[in-house]
Amino acid sequence: MTADVTLSVAVAAPAGTTWLALTDWERQGEWMLGTEVRVAEGNGRSVGSTLSAFTGIGGIGFTDTMEIVSWEPPLRCTVRHLGKIVRGTGAFHVQEKGPQRSVFVWSEQLQLPLGIVGRLGWPLVRPVFTLGLRHSLDRFARYAESYVVGAE
Repeated sequence: MTADVTLSVAVAAPAGTTWLALTDWERQGEWMLGTEVRVAEGNGRSVGSTLSAFTGIGGIGFTDTMEIVSWEPPLRCTVRHLGKIVRGTGAFHVQEKGPQRSVFVWSEQLQLPLGIVGRLGWPLVRPVFTLGLRHSLDRFARYAESYVVGAE
């Protein structure tokens, strides 16, 4: 069974800026709730590159390993989740809505872990997962709107 989640957020920034902010993987922790990302292999900007994302609090959590399987700047990046807990496909889309506006769409098609326990638990976990992702996307919009390439 898969769990499908799609959320979007309007961004008051050009699509190119939104794309650069989104794919600045190692700064993702500035807007993604409880997550630190690093490029594990490759340059992080091409098919075959891998990313490692630790999500948790106080060192307790899990690592999500992803491989970039589609790279279409400045519009779309697709990753395959390869971890023990998170498996499936994630896609990040940037839609241009004018010279200073864009929309960021995050979609996931996840294979639920833990067999029957995962399938039964998903209806309970989904609202919390969605709330956390919504909060992160709202933070992303503010982050992208003030994004400066190479800033730390």
